[in-house]
Amino acid sequence: VQLQASGGGLVQAGGSLSLSCAASGRTLSSYVMGWFRQAPGKEREFVAAVKWSAGFTYYTDSVKGRFTISRDKIKNMVYLQMNSLKPEDAAVYYCAAAPRSILTMIRSPSPYHYWGQGTQVTVSS
Repeated sequence: VQLQASGGGLVQAGGSLSLSCAASGRTLSSYVMGWFRQAPGKEREFVAAVKWSAGFTYYTDSVKGRFTISRDKIKNMVYLQMNSLKPEDAAVYYCAAAPRSILTMIRSPSPYHYWGQGTQVTVSS
């Protein structure tokens, strides 16, 4: 699976950004698609995930109610709509794909075998 993330940029606190991830190379029906982020000096952390087939979504607590993950099964795209952005949301955001759904590990990077190149999100206060 090849993943191409885009949509990052600079936004003021309280603003919105939408990230996109184009997926190609495999049928994604059994996959879980996720977004992770990594700030300087910090570990990569889970942000959100969506089961490709059923559309179930999962979020880390800090983004619930502000971020929305979605997928377009026709276009093979995954999106992350980010609203009410905070300075602590600033990071490089990565799109990732896990071939199988393991609910107990959906928030861990381990099941995600495929990663996009990352897109920078900067939030000014």
